[in-house]
Amino acid sequence: MKFIFPQNYNFRNKFLGIIDYSIVFINLIWYGIVFILVNIIFNNLNFKIYTFIFLCFPLLLFSFSGFNGENIVYVFTYLFKFTLKQKLFLYKRRDSSQY
Repeated sequence: MKFIFPQNYNFRNKFLGIIDYSIVFINLIWYGIVFILVNIIFNNLNFKIYTFIFLCFPLLLFSFSGFNGENIVYVFTYLFKFTLKQKLFLYKRRDSSQY
C-alpha cells in the first residue's frame, strides 16, 4: 500500500497523537509551578485540589482544542507581541470628487 502525501503537508509529532510536544512541556511547567504554590499557600486538601483544577483545567482544554487548530504557544506569542506593539490603523476613504 502506498500513501501519497502532498509536498506542503506538515508532519507534526504529537504526544498520543493529540497534543504537540511543546504544549506538553509548557503544561507540565505550569502544573509544577501551580502545584508548588498551592502546597505552600494552602493547608486544606480540598481547597488545594479545587484551586489546582481551577488554575490548570482551562489550559488543558485549550491544549486539546486550541484556537481554530492553532498551536497555543503561537497564540500566546502573537498576544504578547500585540501587547508590546499595539498599532491602530485608521484610514479615511476619500472620494475622487473631492480632488
